[in-house]
Amino acid sequence: MPATRRSSGGRETARGWGAYLHALVSAAVALSSAVALADGALPATAGPVFSNAGPDADAYGAKLGYPVGLPLRRQAYQVGNYTHYDSFYPSNLIAKASSPSKLNRSGQALDFTYSYQNQTFSLRDYLSRNPTTGLLIARDDTILFEQYQYERTDHDRLMSESMAKTFVSMLVGIALYEHKIRSIDDPAQAYVPELRGSEIGSVSIRALLHMASGIGFSQNYTDTDDNTTLHRSLLSTKGPGPVAAVKQFNTRVAAPDTVFNYASLNTEVLGLIVSRATGTTLSDYLQTRIWQPMGAEADARWVTDNTGQEVASCCLNATLRDYARFGLLLAHGGAFNGKQIIPRQWILDATKPAAPGSFLAFDKGRHPGGYGYQIWLMPGSRGAFALEGVYGQRIFVDPQSGLVLVHTAVRTQATGAPGEAELRALWRGLLTHSAEQGEG
Repeated sequence: MPATRRSSGGRETARGWGAYLHALVSAAVALSSAVALADGALPATAGPVFSNAGPDADAYGAKLGYPVGLPLRRQAYQVGNYTHYDSFYPSNLIAKASSPSKLNRSGQALDFTYSYQNQTFSLRDYLSRNPTTGLLIARDDTILFEQYQYERTDHDRLMSESMAKTFVSMLVGIALYEHKIRSIDDPAQAYVPELRGSEIGSVSIRALLHMASGIGFSQNYTDTDDNTTLHRSLLSTKGPGPVAAVKQFNTRVAAPDTVFNYASLNTEVLGLIVSRATGTTLSDYLQTRIWQPMGAEADARWVTDNTGQEVASCCLNATLRDYARFGLLLAHGGAFNGKQIIPRQWILDATKPAAPGSFLAFDKGRHPGGYGYQIWLMPGSRGAFALEGVYGQRIFVDPQSGLVLVHTAVRTQATGAPGEAELRALWRGLLTHSAEQGEG
């Protein structure tokens, strides 16, 4: 397996150098031609626009300079930690492109309204009501809106949470089309032989993509759920390694590909499959197959366990504009920067609307559209979909209009915060505004 450039991480680094470097970047940005936004003001251009404030800024550590520290999700540390997450743990480098792809910028800032709880709000209202660290809206190759809060900048690497799962899905598709994975109906153990004899080893790649392994696994974001146990095993400096970490969950509760159960366990196994099938790390494969071909402008980093295996279900760290490039790549059917990067058919398969009545079709709750290959499907006939991570991380994609909305945040609730419904309302308002303008 080729050597990957790694960072060892470290808590003292996170507390000290991480904050120092962020201060240097912030100072550089302040001297640039970017717009500094007064509190509550609406930008006059498409950005990038930077604000020192944000809702409940003091609670998020404004008076302390948005510090970095432990525990990771203490509110006063959240802003700092979510832009220095790769300082806490070892991570692999995903190097930027030698020539970044060009993103044009609209000469006029986007503004529209949306309806939420029987009231009408503006884009400015949304930002004043929600702990958003970065919000970017783009169509095709043009940025329509880009704004940062809480002293975050366009140089910051923002942590993905579970948005990383969709990156893994796209790598599975590329490996399939490169014939490194023979079929997504192959069992996991065909590529990770150490899984033979375990329940998860006999599960097909397709079932893993569908979050339908049938293995008992709880993920309700408490300190005692299986997801916490898994990630403690993966992120511990004395962890057992990725194969042992996933094999500890060995109780079958349903036949594969019959019951949906959102579980990071499934993505960790997919990450192992891709690494073994390709003979390289997820980071190197992402770098050479997606990151550099799409013209990423900045390095990214992917947090790893103590063996160098990426934590596939989360923990990718990238800039807002590079997340937008990835969203635009998906919106364009896998084509971007003048080339077909992800097989178009794979994206169509991954985002195919769930058949009515199937176990992947949801008609209520937070995700009424259903689920594809490690990606959430939006309701309606547009074929829109979303990458989602806890605490407010989202990339909404609408192939019909070419619109992409990237949102990073520091919500204090992992899931179910009121702002989640408001963000979906904001997205619907954007689509309505685009249609009214005759743009999709």
